Amino acid sequence: MIHVRGAWTGDLDPMVSLLRTLFTIEADFAFDEAKQRRGLRLLLESDQACLLVAEANAAVIGMCSGQVVISTAEGGPALLVEDVVVDEAFRRRGVGSRLMEALKDWAAGRNVSRLQLLADRNNTTALDFYCRRGWQRTELICLRNYSRMRRESRQSAV
Repeated sequence: MIHVRGAWTGDLDPMVSLLRTLFTIEADFAFDEAKQRRGLRLLLESDQACLLVAEANAAVIGMCSGQVVISTAEGGPALLVEDVVVDEAFRRRGVGSRLMEALKDWAAGRNVSRLQLLADRNNTTALDFYCRRGWQRTELICLRNYSRMRRESRQSAV
């Protein structure tokens, strides 16, 4: 029996482990246990974020997260979905679908009109998963830059 629920502090270790798996797939990110644990704690503490886990036999087997942002295109809140990952032994059993549906329900309860996510362009398994569930590709690309604070902290570490 698979159950989806809100995450809590006691789920940190298995969620960090799931992120280790996810970050081996994603080319743009490197796993750093301390950073990922800190990010998960911040999500748990935020009333503008949703962190869900799927469990089977009292063990966490999947997770996803989302954060509310304000979209000028929508004229209101949108949800940025991150960190959708299911333990490999439980894939293709509907776990990811159940996590995503629970996240959509959470978003709907907060009047979120659009969910959006980024996925590694080479992760065809994930892209197929999203497309089968009605997600649409866009013409947008992701760009990133680091804040002055992060650049300065990296320079002072040298």
